Amino acid sequence: MASPTDAQARRKGYGGPPGVGTANPSALVAAEIAFARMAREKGQWTAFSEYAADDAVMFVPQAVLAKDWLRGRADPSAPVQWQTHQVWMSCDGTVGVTKGGWQQPDGKTGYFTTIWKRQKKGNFRWILDQGDTLAQPLVEPDMLSASVADCDSRHQGPHPEGTIVVEEKSGMVRPKGSGESDDGTLKWTYTVAPDNSRTVAVSMLKGGEQRQVFSLDIAAGER
Repeated sequence: MASPTDAQARRKGYGGPPGVGTANPSALVAAEIAFARMAREKGQWTAFSEYAADDAVMFVPQAVLAKDWLRGRADPSAPVQWQTHQVWMSCDGTVGVTKGGWQQPDGKTGYFTTIWKRQKKGNFRWILDQGDTLAQPLVEPDMLSASVADCDSRHQGPHPEGTIVVEEKSGMVRPKGSGESDDGTLKWTYTVAPDNSRTVAVSMLKGGEQRQVFSLDIAAGER
């Protein structure tokens, strides 16, 4: 299923250290596959913790630091299972987004969106994970689709880090956050309302302008 992204990588010459034109969607697909495999073999929350960046955010349904929420949490007897359907990545390969379907042992189904950041060692760790239930399961496509942002020669230097802020006393994450790739070609935001409903949006550089990839509204009470 990763072959389309492999072919795209060969055509565009991706690979090597982060920089202009080094996006590698197939590496992100491989990270998702390994993540899901660990959840099946070693436990759901064990895998989520292992693949989370230190400042990763998840919603339970309020925004929390994932590592803190996951610490000491027992794995469910049977994990959620998921499959990646779509991938978006910045031109420099430092940030990518995956979206797909999940299935719980109790029969519930839904979708997920996960934002990943490339680490100094070249591996990927997720920095934001969220999803919602669906009345009908997503239909898995015949081939995974991947889209890479256009490169922007005007921005060669690294951009500032995301603006996730943690309240020192409560350990809670503030209800608004944002971030972007080092080259600024992929950006993301989230906003959590007082009732814990939220919006998560992703945009990327295409055709010389920042275009919205998706904006998802999640009802209160959903994780």
